[in-house]
Amino acid sequence: MGLSRRLHVDWRAGLSLVGTILAFLSLAFVVPILVSLAYGGEDLWVFIAAMAITAGFGLALRRLDPDPDPGAREAFMVVALTWLFAAAFGSLPYILAGNGTVAHPINALFEGMSGFTTTGATVMGDISFETHSRAMLMWRQLTQWLGGMGIIVLAVAILSQMAVGGAQLMQAETPGPGVSKLTPHIAETARVLWIAYVVLTLVFIALLYGLNVVGYAPNMDLYNAIAHGFTTLPTGGFSPEARSIEAFSPAVQWLVIPFMFAAGVNFVLWWHVISGDARTLLRDNEFRLYLGATSVLAVLTTVVLFVSALETPETGQISGNLERSARYATFQIASLINSTGYANMDFDAWNGSAKALLLFAMFVGGSTGSTGGGIKILRWLVILKTLRREVFTTIHPEAVRPVRMNGRALDEEAIRGIYAFTLLYIVIFFAGVALFAADAARVGLFADPEFGLLDVISASIATLGNIGPGLGTMTGPMGGYLDFPDSSKLLMILYMWIGRLEIFPVLVLLTKAYWTD
Repeated sequence: MGLSRRLHVDWRAGLSLVGTILAFLSLAFVVPILVSLAYGGEDLWVFIAAMAITAGFGLALRRLDPDPDPGAREAFMVVALTWLFAAAFGSLPYILAGNGTVAHPINALFEGMSGFTTTGATVMGDISFETHSRAMLMWRQLTQWLGGMGIIVLAVAILSQMAVGGAQLMQAETPGPGVSKLTPHIAETARVLWIAYVVLTLVFIALLYGLNVVGYAPNMDLYNAIAHGFTTLPTGGFSPEARSIEAFSPAVQWLVIPFMFAAGVNFVLWWHVISGDARTLLRDNEFRLYLGATSVLAVLTTVVLFVSALETPETGQISGNLERSARYATFQIASLINSTGYANMDFDAWNGSAKALLLFAMFVGGSTGSTGGGIKILRWLVILKTLRREVFTTIHPEAVRPVRMNGRALDEEAIRGIYAFTLLYIVIFFAGVALFAADAARVGLFADPEFGLLDVISASIATLGNIGPGLGTMTGPMGGYLDFPDSSKLLMILYMWIGRLEIFPVLVLLTKAYWTD
């Protein structure tokens, strides 16, 4: 009996759809090509070659099944492999250009995976126009914008042949308590989400550049406005500036905060707001907890910074200065709670209490249906509600009390799934800490006075949660992951991949039952 007969997955249809998406993704190279032409043709051949290779490989896969009809099983394969292939082909420009640390294949794949998964962790040692062209750094930004709302959702919206399995594809790409259907057709739903995504991006770019026009942001030119628009709404965190948002004026930093917060909100809710129904946003249980958690953590961190003896050469005196304390605290909480990963100062210089609040924020996550990473607010909300129910039923053992979300009772199977995911997430996090620590000890990295256990902990949560910067000296906001051994980088690539897909779509591919039952 042949392999195809033994398998219960239509792998040809799955790979064919992956090829179709890659062929479509190759069109994204038009953006850096245009940027290259605008700035004298830097790296022009690099992006033309990358475009041709990506399109050629995608069309070759497409020939495996010219008329694919995917089901739920194939959807898991399509989603998992699309992110893997997108990262691989997205890293081609770094390798072909041969500039800087990202010319190394493992580093290039790390940067590509970090981009498409909107992680924001970097191994680009020198982020400057002296080492990399403007087109290359814009491509780096664009990978996060494409990965933010989801390549699959974009493909469902545009490629008509994917409409048959569209519901399964969107469910596989957001396997948690996911995106609600706004319209009768899943392809139309995907378009609706992308409209909200694009509108918020364009508004943000216009406001950023507007600050430059009126004189409040002298270095926020059109290039920088577009570059940061590409990485704020997808909660990505990449920046063409080596010191991230710290390079810009306080006015820019204050403007970025509400848009980072908005990126962590379910985009279904933003569609309701755009449609004139703002009450849906305010009534949503998850949004209210997300707003409350962000506000409380921002206030607590502001107080800690205000009373601490904190002063740096870049920021000046922070303690005793309410505006600076509030700006730095609110910015970093808004950035880390939904995994954006921007920095407006080196928060590795903060005291232990402030760092503890940041670490707590890293575990919270954004909303479901948003571009944020982490465990997600809705899961924590369900866990809190079920704990409260357990206390109530302990007192009243005969009571039947369902867990409700926005007035609707949740299915018990969904609740079990949330607990299973959260436990698995924590187990994988601790496994990463152990593996990264062992690998660092193997190569003698702990002998470096700037490297410590906090860097190892940060590496695990920051890659699994798609956060980007960590809390250690090496992995902090002004550092990077370049000095980790290649074996650790490969594991981090895996963590970013499974973290973006919320673990299960990748794990199911590793089970025998998926392929044969």
